[in-house]
Amino acid sequence: MAVGVLLLGGVPAQAQSPVFVLNSLDGNVSVIDPVTWTEKKRIPTGKEPHHLYLTPDEKSVIVANAMGDSLTFIDPRTAEVQRTVTGILDPYHLRFSPDMKWLVIAANRLDHVDIYRWDGQNATLAKRISTGKTPSHLWIDSQSKIAWVSMQDSNEIVAIDLGKQTLKSRTAVGPMPADVFGTPDDKFLLVGLTGSDGVEVYDIGSGQAKWVKKIPTGKGAHAFRALGDKRHVMVSNRVSNTISQIDFTQMVVVADFPAPSGPDCMDITADGKTILVASRWARKLSVIDIATRKVVRQVRVGKSPHGVWTLDHAPRF
Repeated sequence: MAVGVLLLGGVPAQAQSPVFVLNSLDGNVSVIDPVTWTEKKRIPTGKEPHHLYLTPDEKSVIVANAMGDSLTFIDPRTAEVQRTVTGILDPYHLRFSPDMKWLVIAANRLDHVDIYRWDGQNATLAKRISTGKTPSHLWIDSQSKIAWVSMQDSNEIVAIDLGKQTLKSRTAVGPMPADVFGTPDDKFLLVGLTGSDGVEVYDIGSGQAKWVKKIPTGKGAHAFRALGDKRHVMVSNRVSNTISQIDFTQMVVVADFPAPSGPDCMDITADGKTILVASRWARKLSVIDIATRKVVRQVRVGKSPHGVWTLDHAPRF
């Protein structure tokens, strides 16, 4: 793969790490100061950045530019571009395995999942796996053995054996599955159904997905983010304009929050008090106070904001 490097300048670290919002239709990233809640700048990336992920050494956040066939590495503290990696086909959603050996990328428009070996600095393609219609979101179990992938247009989830790099199983699910979230004990997988009004729960303890129940949340259930207390996870309901808090030890909704204008990806602040969510149809980042369940501010960003991320986030479980 071709690699271009932009040298870093002497930019001082901020007291609080910035909030990044990916503007999918603008091909750039809004950088937001979490103290003043103002947009400080926009970083050009590649075409259609949708999701982003932190490298295992926590020195770079990778922005996946799906239509640009590239990855943009950005310093998560200073918001300076570090390098651009080209030749990555259709990187839509991405995730590192917990053992830090693999970088797995779902190619949404090209119907495959790529497994890359990660040496701590660079990714080398190990295997390309044809999956079927429109792989969307990924989750990898804590043992780095299985990657679960939602198939948006064939209404399935597939399991990929990372060690053997083969397709392990295929399971029918509800309409338009999007994000997937695995419980910390690797026993259950939650699947957001964007084409329906809730989250399906599957028992995956045996390595095969077995339907358990459906949790009603709201229309267009889409993206997950853990609250960080090893008990609750949030899911955005893009059509209902809400966020539901699920107790995944009981598999029930325990709270709902207003989230205007097509809530999509989100992050939770490190103190567990605030939800940062992309209001996709309004070109805004919405800030929600968890205690009062109210939108307390909105920040104007670019067209079709999607991924939201900050280094100062709550634990991922």
